[in-house]
Amino acid sequence: MVSRHLRGRAGKVPVKFLLTMTVLGGIIYYGIGAGGGFLKYYQMKDEAGVQARFATNQTDEVIRRRMREKATALNLPPAAQRITVRRRARPREIFITTAWPDTIVLPFYRLVHTYRVEARAPL
Repeated sequence: MVSRHLRGRAGKVPVKFLLTMTVLGGIIYYGIGAGGGFLKYYQMKDEAGVQARFATNQTDEVIRRRMREKATALNLPPAAQRITVRRRARPREIFITTAWPDTIVLPFYRLVHTYRVEARAPL
C-alpha cells in the first residue's frame, strides 16, 4: 500500500534534485580537467625535488635532461622544457625552476593558469 503523501507522485522527479545533480555533474566534469593540470604540476615538483636532493653527484645538464624527459612524459607544453638550474656557493645550494601556462576551459570562461615549479636543496 502506498502512503498518502506519495500517492499521485509516481515517476516524478523533484526539480531541486535535477538541478543539484546537473551542478554536481558540471563540477565533476570540469574539475577532472583542472585536476589533471595540478597532478602534472605535483609530478614535476616531485621530480625537481628529487633532482635537487641528488644534485651533488649530477651535472646541471644531466639534471636539465632528466627534467625535460619528465616534462615530455607528462605531455607538458614546450615552455616546461625551459629548465633553470643554478648553484650558489654561499650557502651551498641548488635551485631548479621551470614554469608553463595551462588553459582551463569552463563554460563562458577561459582561465589561464601558470604553474611554477621551484626546488631547492643544500649541496
